[in-house]
Amino acid sequence: MSYNIPEIVANFCTEGNVEIIVPFGSGHINDTFHVKTTNPELPGYLLQRVNHHVFKDVPALMNNVQLVTNHLKKKLAEIPHSNPAKEVLTMVWAKDKQCFFCDTAGNYWRMYLFLKDTKSYDLVLTDQQAYEGGKAFGKFQLLLSDLDTNLLFETIPDFHNIAMRLDRLNKAVLADVEGRVKEVLPELTFVVERADAMVTILNLGKEGKLPLRVTHNDTKFNNILLDMNDHGQCVIDLDTVMSGYVAYDFGDAIRTIINTASEDESDITKVDLNIPLFKAYTEGYFKSAGGFLSDMEVKTLVMGVLLIPYMQGVRFLTDYIEGDVYYKTSFAEHNLQRTRVQFQLLKKLEEQYVVLDQIIQDVAKTYTQLASKVE
Repeated sequence: MSYNIPEIVANFCTEGNVEIIVPFGSGHINDTFHVKTTNPELPGYLLQRVNHHVFKDVPALMNNVQLVTNHLKKKLAEIPHSNPAKEVLTMVWAKDKQCFFCDTAGNYWRMYLFLKDTKSYDLVLTDQQAYEGGKAFGKFQLLLSDLDTNLLFETIPDFHNIAMRLDRLNKAVLADVEGRVKEVLPELTFVVERADAMVTILNLGKEGKLPLRVTHNDTKFNNILLDMNDHGQCVIDLDTVMSGYVAYDFGDAIRTIINTASEDESDITKVDLNIPLFKAYTEGYFKSAGGFLSDMEVKTLVMGVLLIPYMQGVRFLTDYIEGDVYYKTSFAEHNLQRTRVQFQLLKKLEEQYVVLDQIIQDVAKTYTQLASKVE
């Protein structure tokens, strides 16, 4: 779809004359553009069209972003040597004094100051990168730990609600609109065998044993901007920031870091675990977040590591049974192939459950001891 980008830019409070506008990034949901100006002292702007088909209430979503970025900047301003302007996204207001602009076609647009001299990676290649990722997302949770979760709108209802995801899968199986259920009986058995265990975090929350926190809910590594020395600088893509449990963010990050194969790998024998990257991320995470986590939250982190691949597999499987209506696919069994990768990853994680949990507990103990010495 084509847009009159210069006309859209003109509705925001920008400085300098627009020189060039180019598509930016590799996101699959929102359309993003880098707006460069003639003023060499200005880094330019990042313009995004927010996909209102995925996010049904964009004004409420943008209120979330405003709340979160304001809170982060306020907290960072209290920390010596911090730089809120570099470490947090800065919103550019529209001329109608809104934090977004809605064009005549009903498309919603927002703008941020462009953060120059930063980079992101789709794949984690080194222990140092994994460590910085853990530190960045841990710091994000820490700084938002005193923000009232009731202030945040649920941008995607029940996004990490595994009970709801399983219910939708059951309904898809009963409907069997594409006649595909007979092809996926082993995968359905795999799901059923683990269903009771996978609602543990959800149940602990309902019982009041886990606190709701402000969580990112999309902790892919490329949602962190690093500086030119590969140090974590800014967490981005705040559309899914909602209330949740810390294990969700931890598990989602590990899912994208620890797998030695791609999400679309056709040969599942290539799926294995990169334990050093797991350990490095865990160390970075506790370096930042260790001080505010409850004992129960620490215990559930390894549960999150198992839950998120399981949930993602359930989502791929549901979409396959429903006829590939949600995820973009490149061939007939693409979603089924993705499902099998996630379930193979889960098998590997289950085999190393004790090892992974011990790493978490050892790292948690180390940072608890360090914190007590500082105090």
